[in-house]
Amino acid sequence: MSVIIITKSDFKIMLISSGSWRLINTGECSAAYNMALDEAIAVSVRNGMAPPTLRLYAWDSPSVSLGHFQKNRDVNIEYCLDSGIPIVRRPTGGRAILHDRELTYSFSVKTDNELFSKGIFDSYKKISSALQLALLKIGISPEVRTDKKTLNAARRTPLCFQATSYGEITVNNRKVIGSAQKHWADGLLQQGSIPYHIDKSEIQKVFVLQTDQDITEVMAGLNDMLPDLKDEDFRDIIKDSFEETFDISFTLAFPTPEEESLALVLENEKYQKSDWTIRQ
Repeated sequence: MSVIIITKSDFKIMLISSGSWRLINTGECSAAYNMALDEAIAVSVRNGMAPPTLRLYAWDSPSVSLGHFQKNRDVNIEYCLDSGIPIVRRPTGGRAILHDRELTYSFSVKTDNELFSKGIFDSYKKISSALQLALLKIGISPEVRTDKKTLNAARRTPLCFQATSYGEITVNNRKVIGSAQKHWADGLLQQGSIPYHIDKSEIQKVFVLQTDQDITEVMAGLNDMLPDLKDEDFRDIIKDSFEETFDISFTLAFPTPEEESLALVLENEKYQKSDWTIRQ
C-alpha cells in the first residue's frame, strides 16, 4: 500500500474526506512534549478533527514515565535528578518505564468507530494483534496475554516490564512490548513501549525494585534478539501491520497547528509541572 505525504495546510480535507487513518512519524522529543503531543492528538481525534491516528516516536534522552495513578515512591527520584533523567507522568495507566533505546507508539481513536466500540479489553486485543503481526514479520514468535487477570507480579513491582497484563506481548515468557490505555466515553488513547535494548544496570538504579529477579529473565529488547534490526525498517513494518490488521491505509501527516498549539500548552501547564508529575 502506498503512503501519501501531505502538508499541514491540506491534511484535513484529504484525511477526513478520504477516510484514511493518519500516521505521524516523529523523531526524538522531550519527555514532557511526547506526553503532551499524545494527549493533544487524542483530543483532536475525539473531537472529530482528525481520523484514527498512530504516532511513532522516540525520546531525546533517557527518560522515565510513570503510570497515571502510580506512586512516585516507585522511582528513585534523587538518582534521576542527579543523573539528568527527566520524569514524566503519562495520561495512560500502567507502571513505570525507562525510555531509552526504543520505539514508542501511541494510537488514538473514537469509540464510536465500529472496530473499537466493544470496550477496553477488545481494543487492547485488536491493537495487540497488529503489533503481534509486526513481530512475526521480523521473525519473532510472540504471544499475546488474553486472560483478564493481571499477574500477581503486577502488584509487587513498580516496573511495567516485570508484569504482563491483558493484551501485552511476550517472547519466550519475556515481555517485549508494554502498553497502557486511557479510555473516555468517546475515545481512547493507547501508549506503548517497544525497547530495542534493555539496560539492566540503569533500570536497577532508576527503580525501587522489591525483587532480586534478574530483569533480563522477564523482559527483552528487540535488538538483543535481532542485532541487525533497524528502527526505520521496523517503523515501516509497524505501519504495514496496522494496515493489514485493520484493512485500512495510512496517510503520512504532521500534527496539525491546533495539535501543536495544544501540545505546547499541555507541556508547559501540565507535563512539566511537579504537581502533576511528582505526587504521592
